[in-house]
Amino acid sequence: MLVFELAMILLASKIAGDLSAKLGQPSVLGKLLIGIVLGPTVLGIVNRTDVLAEISQIGVILLMFIAGLETDMEEFKRSGKASAYVGVLGIALPLGLGYGAGLVMGLPQAEAIFLGLLLSATSVSISVQSLKEMGRLKSKEGATILGAAVIDDVLVIVALAFVMSFTGGDVHLGTVVLKKFVFFAAALLFAWKAVPWVLRKFAPLRVTEAVVSAGLIVCFGYAYFAEYTGVAGIIGAYIAGVAISRTPHKREVFEKVETIGYAVFVPVFFTSIGVSAEFSAIGEHLGLIAALSALAVLTKLLGSGLGARLAGFGWRSSLGVGAAMVSRGEVALIIAAIGLETGLLASDLFAVLVVVILVTTILTPPMMKLFFGKADGKANRQEAVKAAPPAI
Repeated sequence: MLVFELAMILLASKIAGDLSAKLGQPSVLGKLLIGIVLGPTVLGIVNRTDVLAEISQIGVILLMFIAGLETDMEEFKRSGKASAYVGVLGIALPLGLGYGAGLVMGLPQAEAIFLGLLLSATSVSISVQSLKEMGRLKSKEGATILGAAVIDDVLVIVALAFVMSFTGGDVHLGTVVLKKFVFFAAALLFAWKAVPWVLRKFAPLRVTEAVVSAGLIVCFGYAYFAEYTGVAGIIGAYIAGVAISRTPHKREVFEKVETIGYAVFVPVFFTSIGVSAEFSAIGEHLGLIAALSALAVLTKLLGSGLGARLAGFGWRSSLGVGAAMVSRGEVALIIAAIGLETGLLASDLFAVLVVVILVTTILTPPMMKLFFGKADGKANRQEAVKAAPPAI
């Protein structure tokens, strides 16, 4: 029953998150692991259903929307060059070595390229939560990571369309590129002109939480438009958050949406990642899983880390940025599903890659803690001061 599963997820995720924090790790790590315990792999209390998947999707959309609301736009602008380096090199190394690994595995050339593209994907939803907990979301590193994630998503999807257009897939590269251009052009124009107008018109309405509702309408509208044009919905939600952060209603929307998101939807998202893990029938592929997991982690860590280093970050911060880009998350799962549907991934390799994606997601928070951990105390105090509401 859904309500029972939600109750168990919320209870277990909060307790597991607290235990993880007490052990010196980001609380999101505990929430990911408890999902495996609750799911079919261990206890079988919670099952992956379509309804739970939809609630989880709302959770990740709200998480990235909140990240957009918290983005320091001045720092974001200053980090453009660094984001480009991190995004491009964070794709180049996984793509090249992933392609090479595919050839070594005996895959046809098209399938080997697809494997490289899948390993090039990044989902920073987990990294965003870790950055928030470590007080670094508004830092130069945080802005660089978020900017690189946008670049990564666009380049990987365009490259995927390019590959599929030559492998018999019903994909036209020109159409894909045009859709991306239309999305970003319309999203930026709407953010500049329409978003402030929408919130201004909703503000005087004599209904409860009118401004917050307007903010959520913008958030979900952006996410839908992004998905419709082939851009990840989380990118659309993030841009919506940035747009509202430029209005006088930023604080009100942020406080209420953060409460809504972290009370229900975001914990469901984190926990459902573990719930969706399927470890049956993979025992014979443990060596391949270990090798691909190591490849997935090291190529992003070193590729994106090198990009950050070239942009002027110190080695420790560079590796922290690289670690934040390691998680493949829901973006890679979507690409893997496309590969399975189009025949570019065999079913057994698909099962292996799902586990690899889960491994990268679970390893990301402790790796970020390792590289960013020393500055936690100071950064958290600074962010707490910034986030504190004015005294009344």
